[in-house]
Amino acid sequence: RYEFRCGTSKGTASIKSIDARQAFGEAPGTDTHISQNEIARCTLELSKPMPLDLFATCRDTGGFLLVDRHTGETLAAGMVRSLQESNIRPQKGEVTLQDRTALMGHRPAVIWFTGLSGAGKSTIANLVEQKLHTLGVHTFALDGDNLRGGLTRDLGFSPEDRVENIRRAGEVARLFVEAGLVVTCAFISPFRMDRTLVRELIGDDVFLEVFVDAPLDTCIARDPKGLYKRALRGEIPSFSGVSSPYEAPMNPDLHLDTTGADASGMADQVITMLRARGVI
Repeated sequence: RYEFRCGTSKGTASIKSIDARQAFGEAPGTDTHISQNEIARCTLELSKPMPLDLFATCRDTGGFLLVDRHTGETLAAGMVRSLQESNIRPQKGEVTLQDRTALMGHRPAVIWFTGLSGAGKSTIANLVEQKLHTLGVHTFALDGDNLRGGLTRDLGFSPEDRVENIRRAGEVARLFVEAGLVVTCAFISPFRMDRTLVRELIGDDVFLEVFVDAPLDTCIARDPKGLYKRALRGEIPSFSGVSSPYEAPMNPDLHLDTTGADASGMADQVITMLRARGVI
């Protein structure tokens, strides 16, 4: 999946097929890989409807860029030669989000806890949900390990699978928001671009990013699941903080340093944030 930019619009796109390619000075051919400086005719699938035109009709809305979602590097420039509208039409119900919000007495929100394994994400998220439940707030908790046992059990831990794992988690969180709930989400979610895409998917006014911060040495010392020991022995490839990067949030909605603070007190900070944002 790549970031797709056309004019002022952004989305994600996947290349469904490479229909033909041609390197400079070579005859056209077909392949499953495009090298630098090659030109190819591809079929792309966008993750959401976007305003596009044929390049021959309007260059501003007919030319696009494909960008690496992890590095922000532009990988390719292209032009739209043909368009095929999706046959999928979302079904709208008669009960709206505003109706559900009025019934529940609070606004929906997604509290996205990100941080290294062992930083304390799940512990704090569980305490937040307990405190919200006591206040009469309708909640649901999404945890990375729980989803890995079901919805995303077909995914591994390669960079591509990590991206898809977070995309699915974001889609599930969006559905719970539509149901009017306050959702706690505890995921390492190591890449900034993926967290940004989830924020865009759910809505900036609903998505609250909480950086659960602890130094790598502290997380290794805690190692509640014994994963760091295995990762340091090379038994777990692409482990965040060890053999795969973790990109800390630049401007989180809340920054929690868990090196010596009380977990319940930090959960209270999250509750205070929700009150300040008018969620509860």
